[in-house]
Amino acid sequence: MKKCALSLLLSLFSFLAMAQVDMSYYLPKGFTYNPAIPTPKQVLGYEVGEWHVTHDQLVMYMKAVAEASDRVIIEETGRSYEKRPQVLLTISSPTNLGKISQIKADRMKLRDSGAASDIANMPVVMFMGYSVHGNEPSGSNASLLSIYHFAAANEIAADLENMVLLLDPAINPDGLNRFASWVNSHKAYNMNGDPNNREYNEAWPRGRTNHYWFDLNRDWLPVQHPESRNRVRIFQEWLPNVHLDFHEMGTNSTFFFQPGVPTRMHPLTPAKNFELTEKIGQYHAKALDQIGSLYYTQENYDDFYYGKGSTYPDVQGSIGILFEQASSRGHLQESDNGMLSFPFTIRNQFTANLSSYQATKEMRQELNQWMKDFYKSIKTESEADVNKAYIFGAKEDDARSFHLADLIVQHDIKVFGLKEDITVNGTEFKKGNSYIVPADQPQYRLIKAMFETRTTFQDSLFYDISAWTYPMAFNLDYMALNSKILNLANVEQVNKSTLALAPGKVIGTAGAYQYAMEWTDYYSPKAAYKLLSAGFLVRIANNEFATPDGKKFGRGTILISKGESGLDDQAFFQKLTQIAVNSTVDIHALSTGYTTGMTMGSPNIAVLKKPEIALLVDGGVDSYEAGEIWHLLDQRFEMPLTLLPVGSVNSAALDRYNVLLMPDGNYTSLGANGAAAIKSWVTGGGTIVAKGGAIQFLSKNEIGNFTFRDSPASEKGLQKKYSEYENTTGAKVTGGAIFNARLDITHPIGYGYINPDIHTFRNDNLFLAPSENPYANPLVYTENPLASGYLHPSNLSGIQNGAVIRVSGVGKGRIIGFADNPNFRAFWFGTNKLFMNSIFFGQIIQTGTTR
Repeated sequence: MKKCALSLLLSLFSFLAMAQVDMSYYLPKGFTYNPAIPTPKQVLGYEVGEWHVTHDQLVMYMKAVAEASDRVIIEETGRSYEKRPQVLLTISSPTNLGKISQIKADRMKLRDSGAASDIANMPVVMFMGYSVHGNEPSGSNASLLSIYHFAAANEIAADLENMVLLLDPAINPDGLNRFASWVNSHKAYNMNGDPNNREYNEAWPRGRTNHYWFDLNRDWLPVQHPESRNRVRIFQEWLPNVHLDFHEMGTNSTFFFQPGVPTRMHPLTPAKNFELTEKIGQYHAKALDQIGSLYYTQENYDDFYYGKGSTYPDVQGSIGILFEQASSRGHLQESDNGMLSFPFTIRNQFTANLSSYQATKEMRQELNQWMKDFYKSIKTESEADVNKAYIFGAKEDDARSFHLADLIVQHDIKVFGLKEDITVNGTEFKKGNSYIVPADQPQYRLIKAMFETRTTFQDSLFYDISAWTYPMAFNLDYMALNSKILNLANVEQVNKSTLALAPGKVIGTAGAYQYAMEWTDYYSPKAAYKLLSAGFLVRIANNEFATPDGKKFGRGTILISKGESGLDDQAFFQKLTQIAVNSTVDIHALSTGYTTGMTMGSPNIAVLKKPEIALLVDGGVDSYEAGEIWHLLDQRFEMPLTLLPVGSVNSAALDRYNVLLMPDGNYTSLGANGAAAIKSWVTGGGTIVAKGGAIQFLSKNEIGNFTFRDSPASEKGLQKKYSEYENTTGAKVTGGAIFNARLDITHPIGYGYINPDIHTFRNDNLFLAPSENPYANPLVYTENPLASGYLHPSNLSGIQNGAVIRVSGVGKGRIIGFADNPNFRAFWFGTNKLFMNSIFFGQIIQTGTTR
């Protein structure tokens, strides 16, 4: 009865909030406000929570407050893909704002274990980041209240002498705007809260993600997107003591604040971090008690993956705090706890913002001392570690090692490039392609998190991935070193401004017999597409060969002639040079067709057709995987493609494409007609590249030949403890781990790889069985597949010696099926080539070898 009464009361509060929305509902008691600072309504024309703020409106209000207040400075930190500004507001006393550079410099001393720091007088820094998921809008809408309160509240002026507040009102500008446009355009003036309403059911891909449909809250460590790089730069400049991360969760939930489950912290995060997070949590509990809101803590959520906004700070002496508010997903929606209004969700977030402020203010010296102690302990730990440095590289390709080095330096980590070739334990590391990261530096723990492999864990449940070992992700040679092997003669430090890929070139002169481009470079597909688009005759060598001067070329080498371009020798050479430079690949002039291994007219050389690509989207397609593909082709390889809605699939639509990309997902909406259209198209000679659920759909509709291994059986026995059900079943989930696989580098799918040992990333339990035809399994798992991360023992048999990639012929066409995601979160550079080979070379795979 009490629970029912409480739910009714909460429902009443929420409903009244919708009916009586004004600033008095949100603002804390006991404060007076400077009338010179405009309220949100005075600038936007509506009360907070009455409508969802769009990104342009949000920035407009932030600028208005900054112009009116001497406590606030606004700066543009960068632009999103859709060119929306990312802004940061720095809030402090006018005195502090006049010496920001000095405050930042003093904070950098906290990272220097030998530098003196005036902890007693040092300002504490709190970062507030809102709505990294665009369709979790209560955060960004609460930022309107936060900036108003911190800029206008007269009573906090003295506090700001010892505090610096950093406010990012929209970590995901594009997603926030997409979602606001959706809900505002479906808002009724007379609402009933029916969850079936179109307002609460966004169109695909929904507003959670950025322009390319990436979850930016998984990108703090990989930093593959401009939004992430810009915000990580701010973090490294300021080293905030407390880092707030505002999210939403299911409508029927309540409110969560960290710490999360104690056993699910990353082992590199000190226990003191949990203690401080828990201490701050007492402030949240008190504040939420005062407004009568339900909440929970130390359940469900974890602090393991350092790529999340609330966990990334924890490995750097900061306290990351996640807030999760039950989402109204619109303006007013029914929930198990009663009517949930948008203003109610905003008020909870703003209340947690204020409680964080109070905790940070009162714990100022403790938080600064913790950061100082954190980095002091790192000095001791790194000196005791037998691993003094990490070296990585790829002798056949400078791009993948460059991109890993570029990733690492974003996090204020020193990286050194080799100036001469060296061999370590029998592995050759070439200058220009290899880098060394010393462990003895302030970011020691973060470095260790990037390079370590881990297969044992305290807990078996993970909110996100359990492994991300970066050299494995980039398919690089690497090893830990027990000495730094650093001296000024053989290395030089690189940084964000000096790191660059060397431009490509044409080696030789105009008028050559033919030109050749090796396929080992990461950006070879980019160059190949430009060559095909230029109208040149582009062929692929299916055997190795060597020129008279001894230069060797591997399988997959691209051979280029003028074809029907109509260019003379000099113009042809200039175009090749332009493509080589822009694609950062080298192209070699061949003086003769009389080469060893095979000659240039060999039947083992095939003509390539330019890929005309359609990527299926919408419906039940996994928007993350679709976005990863779109980003890969559009941003990395500059290849146009069509985003083809599944509802548009028919024979006429498919005729203009020769490659069809089907990401993981549920394709039942295609129905019998869609399946028939795809079958007819692929039978006629098309190439399908399919992943996961797409393979299942094709198989069920008898399009290609694929089989699957059974998933682990459910728990057996007469009786099991119900209280253990969630943990037992959750432990069987493969949330994200790295596996050893063996690649046939003589197969077109393996062209460009020089080592058959490769690492793949898996985050599901769909087990693809190998084909009975051994030539149709270009990539298979090894007998001992787990390389890094968590795998439940019951899943091992499904993976051992199973297929990672399996090819099936269908008439004149073929299907290339992937069990694992080769493009995971844009940082799995090491398997991107497998995917690109499927696009470019699927057309030459002999279908007789795939039955």
